[in-house]
Amino acid sequence: MADSATTGRMLVISGPSGCGKSTICKALLTDERVVFSVSATTRPIREGEVDGQDYIFITPDAFRERAASGQFIEYAEVHGNMYGTLREPMDTALAAGSVFLVEIDVQGANQLKQQGIPGIYTFIAPPSFEILRERLVGRGTDAPDVIERRLKKAHDEYEERSKYDHIVVNEDLDRAVNEVRELAGLGRAD
Repeated sequence: MADSATTGRMLVISGPSGCGKSTICKALLTDERVVFSVSATTRPIREGEVDGQDYIFITPDAFRERAASGQFIEYAEVHGNMYGTLREPMDTALAAGSVFLVEIDVQGANQLKQQGIPGIYTFIAPPSFEILRERLVGRGTDAPDVIERRLKKAHDEYEERSKYDHIVVNEDLDRAVNEVRELAGLGRAD
């Protein structure tokens, strides 16, 4: 067993679409002590994506084989494709004393918690649903019906926040990043 001074920790980040979780994760990745979890997926690679960087792209058969042999700490089917978090990169990062950063949906975080996988479970919340709506509309990437579906899902996900160890309200990005950094034991960035 690794010495507690060199043992890393897993930081699990979840929250509704538009809450800023990806932006917070990108800010955390500027710290060399943070290792990002690259999910495996069976969906086809899209133009501009890089295998091993955006996702680890594998065939459905290979995914099932890895799942059957316990190589995933969690996995789920989403819109007909499988997505999962591989165990080996987590074990490597933790053994090196790094923070293993997992950006994951509420369903996946619940799977990890139910398995008793230790981590710092952090829910990123919007300051209000009105602000969340403004952020989603401001992106200019979704039709109004898609925004309404995202907002409904956001309400459902928000109800799950009590299952997390920490709730960080992203009203001010720098403050939210520093709060998450401190929760992860990285110290403040400023």
